[in-house]
Amino acid sequence: MAPMPSEFADAARDERSLRRFLLGLPGVDQVGLEQRSADLATRSVKKGAKRWAIDTAISMVDLTTLEGADTPGKVRTLCAKARRPDAEHPDAPPVAAVCVYSDLAATAAEALAGSGVRVASVATAFPSGRAARAVKLADVEHAVAAGADEIDMVIDRGAFLAGRYGQVFEEIQQVKDACGKAHLKVILETGELATYDNVRRASWLALLAGGDFIKTSTGKVSPAATLPVTHLMLQVVRDWRDGTGELRGVKPAGGIRTTKDAIKHLVTVHEVAGPEWLTPELFRFGASSLLGDLLQQRRTQLDGHYSGPDYVAVD
Repeated sequence: MAPMPSEFADAARDERSLRRFLLGLPGVDQVGLEQRSADLATRSVKKGAKRWAIDTAISMVDLTTLEGADTPGKVRTLCAKARRPDAEHPDAPPVAAVCVYSDLAATAAEALAGSGVRVASVATAFPSGRAARAVKLADVEHAVAAGADEIDMVIDRGAFLAGRYGQVFEEIQQVKDACGKAHLKVILETGELATYDNVRRASWLALLAGGDFIKTSTGKVSPAATLPVTHLMLQVVRDWRDGTGELRGVKPAGGIRTTKDAIKHLVTVHEVAGPEWLTPELFRFGASSLLGDLLQQRRTQLDGHYSGPDYVAVD
């Protein structure tokens, strides 16, 4: 890891410095951000590039099940789908990861062994983040010990909105340490942050504290991932790269259900952060239903006619 430039190292030195840095960030031009996002959403992908875009989006999916009724059998079925998304078209790429609760991480790890598909586990009292820190850290340690390659943590939004930035920073740092070799995605729950300025501050805070990815949402709060919010977070990781030389990732999650939605995001990634981010190592989709539509559209590209949902299993 390259040494952090003095500006960023000073920001992370103490609570006062962190507050000064975050509150000193330039305000977000809401009208400009939303207009630019709307303009990018109108960009079309030429026919020759659409197959590439679909396969790229498939490879970026964190196939997710986060329900109270989840069972080991459901997770094993999801893992089989992740390894081979389309049984009739084995050239379809596998997804990036399967995301589950920590008590099912071992099941996922066993089912995905040797596949290259990662195991992601939500932790830190997902989705509310309301628990004692010792409980949150134990949750992370349990998931990693069970075989999770990636941890999706939630920040304490109450602490952030109350201006206790140092508390949020310290917790992310401690979770990062508990992750060991596992990558850390920091969920901001942008729908609860209320303003674009808060999204920018939370994004910078997460990166300063060591997050490998910044993630929009748990998928349990509306609004979840929106194109302007993703656009803003991509600006932050781009600026982080420009300032540090390090590449950090972005994961929009919640509400991205169609191929059209996914392609809008890929265009935004290319135009805002740059083509370096068009890889599962730096961009993910948190989704449960997106994969089915991507596979339907892929079959349409291959077969020359539309394949309805009855022809593509979604589980």
